[in-house]
Amino acid sequence: MSRLLGGNGELAPLMRTARLIAKAQQYLRDHLPEEVREHLFVGGYRDGKLTLLTDRAVWLTWLRYEQPRLLELLHQLPEFAAVSGFTLKVRPVRPLKVPPRQVRTLPAPAADEISACAADVEDPRLRRALERLASHAERGEE
Repeated sequence: MSRLLGGNGELAPLMRTARLIAKAQQYLRDHLPEEVREHLFVGGYRDGKLTLLTDRAVWLTWLRYEQPRLLELLHQLPEFAAVSGFTLKVRPVRPLKVPPRQVRTLPAPAADEISACAADVEDPRLRRALERLASHAERGEE
């Protein structure tokens, strides 16, 4: 694995590019105003241009005005001297919507009925499944 990722492996150029993109993103974020930092992402590097992504058009407009300053900032690092400009894109980031957890309850009388059914079932797999189901009942203080 280390041969593939580091040194002269097949994925080494890709890993170097990924590290450079991460470094550019961190460096730019460190030099941006607080309200913009979390809205800027470096998406890639192609043909001398660094792709900057943002989640809203308002930040894209701000980035357009700040391009010369951001380019000057990047040129302070030797590995980014070849960057000649930026490609700016808006990509809305939608947070993952976690579905609400549906907690189901099994009343004790229903659990008793399921247990009684399990006792009459001959198939061992079905019996175990019914017993597991009945074990989820809310039992009162006994």
